[in-house]
Amino acid sequence: MSTGRRPAPTRQNLLALQRRLERVDKGTTLLRRKREALVAELFRLARPAATARISIADHAAAAYPMLIDALAKEGSVGLRALGWPARDLRVSIRSGQVWGVAVAEILERPMVRRTPHARGVPPPGTSGAAAEATTAFEELTDLLLEAANREALLRRLGEALNRTSRQVNTLERRLQPTLRGQLTEIHRTLDEREREERLRLARLLAKER
Repeated sequence: MSTGRRPAPTRQNLLALQRRLERVDKGTTLLRRKREALVAELFRLARPAATARISIADHAAAAYPMLIDALAKEGSVGLRALGWPARDLRVSIRSGQVWGVAVAEILERPMVRRTPHARGVPPPGTSGAAAEATTAFEELTDLLLEAANREALLRRLGEALNRTSRQVNTLERRLQPTLRGQLTEIHRTLDEREREERLRLARLLAKER
């Protein structure tokens, strides 16, 4: 039975509307609980996420001036040579669910920061500015990988919260009022019919007397 048009005022439609409203009420209650759980989870993650973002911003603000200094001393060709060969950073990812939301979690990741020896560049072969910039960006990359799980979870939970809130609003502000209005209208119509039927029966009985 569609809520876009008025249902016929019959007992059958009255019972169908009552059952549908009960299901909608139960669904709304479950969605409210889910929304509350999502909000609680987002609040739990918000503080460490904010701290991590501040740390990332601070490291980025320090790393880029170091890169400019290294470019000034080594040149883009020199830095490209120092960065060769490119590193292949691989991570292990596991999919899962949090409050019914599909998420991906980084299980294992390599340590990005290396010693000068591990970089394969002899100390005399590079300037101090290049080494400092390399260390700064390795630390920044480590922070980004460390924050990736939390940031991805925050984004997915935020999307789920928005979606759940829209669903709750649709049920509470549109569907429930529409169904209740239709129930009230059918109740009123059936009551009027019942009163009219009583009046007719009363008149018939009066005529027979």
